[in-house]
Amino acid sequence: MSYSQEIYDAVRSRISGGNIAEAVSDAARNAFDISHRVEMVSNEFLTVAYEMQRPCVLFKPELSQDGNAWLAIYGDLPTGVVGAGDTPASAMADFAKAWHRVVPAKSEART
Repeated sequence: MSYSQEIYDAVRSRISGGNIAEAVSDAARNAFDISHRVEMVSNEFLTVAYEMQRPCVLFKPELSQDGNAWLAIYGDLPTGVVGAGDTPASAMADFAKAWHRVVPAKSEART
């Protein structure tokens, strides 16, 4: 049975009271309950928003391969942020960890 036939049958069974607009509205609301889908879309939106905040998305490090390792590099190698891994995805994940890693302060030169 198609959706249109289900709606038609539901509306026809509720028209007996005479309020056609309310009957159509109730039948459509019952046939097309989208509350679960709204929750799913909301969760997907939050997931995408989280992913868009990752350092590898915001700063777009250069991705290169060195032998068997993948490197995600932002800035110069000695002073920049570097992530390494066996795959590009693992290099980007390591880049995110390196981005948030605290660099120890250099000790001041003694005079």
